[in-house]
Amino acid sequence: MTNHIHHAAAIPQINCRGQLLSLHTPVVMGIINATDDSFYEGNRMHELHQVMAKAQQHLEEGAAILDLGAQSTRPGAEVVGPEEEIHRLLPSIHAILNRYPTAIISIDTWYASVAEKAVQAGASIINDISAGDMDPEMIPLIGRLQVPYIAMHMQGKPATMQHNPQYGNVVTEVLDYLKEKLAVCRAAGIKDFIADPGFGFGKTLEHNYALMKELSLFSSVLGVPVLTGISRKSMIYKLLHTTPTEALNGTTVLNTIALLHGAHILRVHDVKAAVEAVRITEKLKG
Repeated sequence: MTNHIHHAAAIPQINCRGQLLSLHTPVVMGIINATDDSFYEGNRMHELHQVMAKAQQHLEEGAAILDLGAQSTRPGAEVVGPEEEIHRLLPSIHAILNRYPTAIISIDTWYASVAEKAVQAGASIINDISAGDMDPEMIPLIGRLQVPYIAMHMQGKPATMQHNPQYGNVVTEVLDYLKEKLAVCRAAGIKDFIADPGFGFGKTLEHNYALMKELSLFSSVLGVPVLTGISRKSMIYKLLHTTPTEALNGTTVLNTIALLHGAHILRVHDVKAAVEAVRITEKLKG
């Protein structure tokens, strides 16, 4: 029996306000931007009915998590303040949970004040591209709220991060950064920590592929679930000399590679394609 218990503990699951989400089979997180400034024009929406239509589509196509953001983090995007984020996010959270009471909503923000209001409104995961670096209140707050926390590595700030990113060894530096963040988060009482290497955030094309090649290290070294966000990013369309609009096929190829390298959560614009990639790779793993 002890063997069985040990095995069960090894299956990563995260506690989303009392709903246990198993990551034993990888899950898909559907992106919903409550902004008209997304880098991918198919994902720009600022009307509530557009947000609702996207939420419905994502859920019907098999998304386990809806990731709601009100701030574009594309390189060079203008920064939206916390009041404006709250103004854009809260109606969407209420509307989604009113129609889909069991939906698991993740909030993409680096402001603690936004995270707190969003969780009070019913969101159950905080996805912070700054891993607490932009707001010193964030990590202590997550420890108090006891919600899963996605901590991402980024070099620099969104406005300037792609100017000239440099690393001695990108894999060990990103890994070390996330290892330190994990220790800080554990000390703050955060139980569910999800690591995100931050593809495209202060990384060149070469850096991104070096990270992808060694992605399996992240969950094995850190012992936590890993999220990858590569959907329609420049590591795909610049390599293929296309545009974000034409990058779905490349996204699916790269998501498949991420799954084979141990990704637990795929953050995507196109849920159906990602769910298919999960089903195929799971069958392959047997």
